[in-house]
Amino acid sequence: MMTKVRSSNLGYPRIGESREWKKALEQYWAGKLKKEALLDKINDIHLANLSKQKERGIDLIPVGDFSLYDHVLDTSVMFGLVPQRFQYSGGSVPLETYFAIARGTDEAVAAEMTKWFNTNYHYIVPELGDRDPALVENRPLQLFKQAREQLGIVGKPVILGPVTFVTLSKGYEPSTFADVVKQFIPLYCELLRELQQEGAEWVQIDEPVLSTTVTREQTALFHETYQQLTEAAPTIKLILQTYFDSVSHYEDIVSLPVKGIGLDFVHDDGQNLASLKQFGFPEDKVLAAGVIDGRNIWRADLGDKSTLLAEISEFVTPERLIVQPASSLLHVPVTVKNEPALDPVLLNALSFADEKLEEVVILTKGLNGGETVIQEKITVSRRAVQQLNQSAGRNNTEVREAIKQLDSTRAERQAEFSQRKKLQDEAFQLPLLPTTTIGSFPQTAEVRKQRLKWRKGELSTTEYEQYIRAEINKWIDIQEELGLDVFVHGEFERTDMVEYFGEKLGGFQFTKSGWVQSYGSRCVKPPVIYGDVVYQGPITVKETAYAQSLTTKPVKGMLTGPITILNWSFVRDDISRYETANQIALALRKEVSALEENGIHIIQVDEPALREGLPLKREKWQNYLDAAVYAFKLATTSVKNQTQIHTHMCYSDFKSIIGAIEALDADVISIETSRSHGQLISAFEDNTYNKGIGLGVYDIHSPRVPKPEELTRNIDRALRVLDPELFWINPDCGLKTRGTAETVAALQVMVEAAKQTREKLLLAK
Repeated sequence: MMTKVRSSNLGYPRIGESREWKKALEQYWAGKLKKEALLDKINDIHLANLSKQKERGIDLIPVGDFSLYDHVLDTSVMFGLVPQRFQYSGGSVPLETYFAIARGTDEAVAAEMTKWFNTNYHYIVPELGDRDPALVENRPLQLFKQAREQLGIVGKPVILGPVTFVTLSKGYEPSTFADVVKQFIPLYCELLRELQQEGAEWVQIDEPVLSTTVTREQTALFHETYQQLTEAAPTIKLILQTYFDSVSHYEDIVSLPVKGIGLDFVHDDGQNLASLKQFGFPEDKVLAAGVIDGRNIWRADLGDKSTLLAEISEFVTPERLIVQPASSLLHVPVTVKNEPALDPVLLNALSFADEKLEEVVILTKGLNGGETVIQEKITVSRRAVQQLNQSAGRNNTEVREAIKQLDSTRAERQAEFSQRKKLQDEAFQLPLLPTTTIGSFPQTAEVRKQRLKWRKGELSTTEYEQYIRAEINKWIDIQEELGLDVFVHGEFERTDMVEYFGEKLGGFQFTKSGWVQSYGSRCVKPPVIYGDVVYQGPITVKETAYAQSLTTKPVKGMLTGPITILNWSFVRDDISRYETANQIALALRKEVSALEENGIHIIQVDEPALREGLPLKREKWQNYLDAAVYAFKLATTSVKNQTQIHTHMCYSDFKSIIGAIEALDADVISIETSRSHGQLISAFEDNTYNKGIGLGVYDIHSPRVPKPEELTRNIDRALRVLDPELFWINPDCGLKTRGTAETVAALQVMVEAAKQTREKLLLAK
């Protein structure tokens, strides 16, 4: 019998075709679903996901990638790593405690949340140091047994590797990193032994940290770690899985003592393939080749992928080759079949999770002698890709000409910040420590209901706009009563901070069910940038100008920045991402000018996703940051000196990019700091920042109302290193997901904390 190439998957979307997973979780949190019913629904979704992969012919089906909230949090609680503030007494972590870590309680602040490498997925940061780790529950083993017993699937358990897990954690000194990793090795050994005893054959251990910039000394720790793991469970075939970029020190990595190495041949800029050709591949190992893009939604040109696999096959025999996506499919929607309303040319060029699995299987069959099948599929896929590339949407003459003329487009403010600030202070007459919010106010069930009725045609546009104006009126009044200094209109007309803008710009398309998980039960439906980005008229002017007509306080115009729109969208892959960013920036530049012309002189252009787009390799950072800064300035520098430009960023380590933040030349920047308990402020202790800044003083991702002393502590901590004349006070993010009562209560606390601090500063003077 001919030895076959195998097909595999690294992970599958958790949310269900209709977001059943999200709905079940939120019903449980709202007290509308009992724990047993929740677990039953979740198990049904998980088993359905596994069945889909089996039906499509995937040979190595992942188990353990599924989660009730986050796979990094799963790893933490598997090892009993529950922060002391959650009053955990040992043993298997209760479901209530699991969710409390992620979401917080009235008594305990939630664990920090941050970006998963350079994606828009957020993970819960493990906290080490409160207690010694122990294997309190072998979750991969439970899911392995469930798949085998209920579906007859002998799955491939997926585990977050020890080196990456510790890298993503906090609560230890960097100098003790190797010792902390070694503390976990016996627990991973125990976990693998139990899987071996239960009959697991293949185990995928994810170590994406290997795609970042690592040193040869760090790779030595990998050798020591995986030598012990392999010896602990010698009959298990360990696949060390990397993704999101090429591996550093290829020769060292492929020589690690494991059975297989998983490499990304999509996002590696050709480096993994070049290393394979230069150094070859060990004859005693399996190469798990990631050739299908797991992070974007475009159909693969199967001819190109077949050529790539043919090159790879020169270095590995069929029995040592696995064909798979380049990363988990967590980052793409579930299936294209729910998008019949899309234009056929675009629809035929799309591939979501289910379709990507089919691409993997087709390519695998082609390598296993199915030349006829693969040739037919190559023809179909290539035609679909070419038709989209040749479409009018991807060939807009006006946009292409504007891109060619960028050298003659000014991307600098007319005056330096110090001069602008004097003019702005005179114009706005704001108090010391001005208070504001980040932009959105609660999108209640009624707001969503009215929008849905309008979209269905059950509410006329006039009636819908009247409803939105009533909401704006209400929240302008609330802001007046609260005593905020700079208002926002509340964004009630907006579904999503990126989707809303995409709906108003040419070159974007929207799916009906293209949801992906962002954090917890929060799902987003990224726009599809399929063509050239075209400004088609005012986007935000009507609502913002109306809000400004209701008050003498300044109202901020609220826009989403070009890099965030880029990073939070599915972006066309036929031109450079940086060219697409500049197309978006040119469109936003026209909107910024329109706001200014309509009397809006504080304009916030949010870039919360700026840092998450950083390449994993540090040597690639500067090119990205230069391009991001240029796009932001291209969008914002057409205004007069008196117009104040704000921006907002969230959940990032800013120390390493403080230079780029300053280069944005925004008059005011607001940054999250609450979940990191003020640690972000240290970035400004070592680096002078001489522009306006607001470090978010309370966490909006938790429903709890902060205590006054928490906010004054955060403010006082910031003012040790920041000039009070430049400091703003605001929440750490938008308030869209919060309830009305908790929003008003929290803002009351914030305004009072600002007043108290303002009075202390004035008395001290």
